[in-house]
Amino acid sequence: MAEYGKPVPAITPEMRPFFAAAKRHQLVVQRCCGCGTHRFPARELCSNCWSREAEWVAVSGTGEIFSFNVMHQVYHPGFAAEVPYAVVAVKLKEGAKMTSSLVGVKPHDIRIGMPVRVVFEDLTDEVTLPKFAPA
Repeated sequence: MAEYGKPVPAITPEMRPFFAAAKRHQLVVQRCCGCGTHRFPARELCSNCWSREAEWVAVSGTGEIFSFNVMHQVYHPGFAAEVPYAVVAVKLKEGAKMTSSLVGVKPHDIRIGMPVRVVFEDLTDEVTLPKFAPA
């Protein structure tokens, strides 16, 4: 695989199941065993019922944009060729919220409420990231 010139997330023990699933091009989030609330990223306590019990479950990978930011400044040299690019906050159909890149749409065409679907980018031999594209 070619050298990847952008920052790559560290795979922490808490997030290992997420990155293992992403490598298989499957999106997973935590689901609280106490109340069923879906959450992301992984955390020790459910913010809804305070349960410490959670499991990783596959989700649909569909949702809608509830916030976004268009980056016009180069904050890292690896992103210079992509400016302007969008970073979106997505509420998945299951309720969990994720922040990621939006691909396949020009920044001026992005709208709050826009339906999106997950797509995956294999960054390195170890890391695959979920991104979103218009549904």
